[in-house]
Amino acid sequence: MGSFNTSFEEGFILVGFSDWPQLELIFFVFISIFYSLTLFGNTTIIVLSQLDPRLHMPMYFFLCHLSFLDLCYTTSTVPQLLINLSGFDRTISYGRCVAQLFIVLSLGGTECVLLVVMAFDRYAAVCRPLYYTTIMHPLLCLSLAIAAWVGGLMNSLFQASLMMAMPLCGLHYLNHFFCEMLVLQKLACEDTGGTEAKMFVARVIIIVIPAALILGSYAHIAQAVLRIKSMSGRRKAFGTCGSHLLVVCLFYGSAMYTYLQPLDSYSESEGKFIALFYTIITPMLNPLIYTLRNKDVKGALWKVMGRGRDLG
Repeated sequence: MGSFNTSFEEGFILVGFSDWPQLELIFFVFISIFYSLTLFGNTTIIVLSQLDPRLHMPMYFFLCHLSFLDLCYTTSTVPQLLINLSGFDRTISYGRCVAQLFIVLSLGGTECVLLVVMAFDRYAAVCRPLYYTTIMHPLLCLSLAIAAWVGGLMNSLFQASLMMAMPLCGLHYLNHFFCEMLVLQKLACEDTGGTEAKMFVARVIIIVIPAALILGSYAHIAQAVLRIKSMSGRRKAFGTCGSHLLVVCLFYGSAMYTYLQPLDSYSESEGKFIALFYTIITPMLNPLIYTLRNKDVKGALWKVMGRGRDLG
């Protein structure tokens, strides 16, 4: 028996998908492709947001932050997973595990808050269109973005510090492909009910409260849209919100299923596959969703591509 930062200093072995050896090569190929698409798609969103003046708006300012966040989130877990799947090295040092835990918690918490900020932006655009530019002042946008990053950081500091103080024992095997908090909690060898309760409350605050605020925003948006008499006006209003709402459903659906269930009910084998969804699939889909459903982004993309052909 020992604490997280003493008896496990030599590190951990990440089991990954080695218990399904027949799937490892398939996973390696597909995850490599998905990771490349994630890097390309999110980098494209960031570059377009900087190059095209039409995208110098609050919505795209926050979308740029979301794309940067997704780049960081996938890069904090996927390279380690690809090394694991290749069979070269399944170990992770204590320091890297702590760093990965902290980064994943921080980025996940930041996305929870950032999606609320983006919902507020859509609320202001649809429900207060005449005052939109006044409400979403650049200084307020910057402050909201900083608040999202600070909120994620504070969430990570709280939960990671509780996790590191938890006494762990047993084999140094983590049945996951990264240092997932719930898997580490399963290594606890003492009655840590009080600590688990605090961590669960923290997860409720960072997941449920933002989700409730988003639902409230979209309830007001739906009421405002239904008051619009023209069908073209309704379609335009729904179009500005549809992409964000789809991203919210994908992110919060997997987050709630994973982190709001009792620890005893958490299945590590099932959790690995769900984690693939929110660490790889969702970050890859986000730029695709916003590009396909957004005329401004598509227009900026065609403009840049056309300029590139002209230069060639």
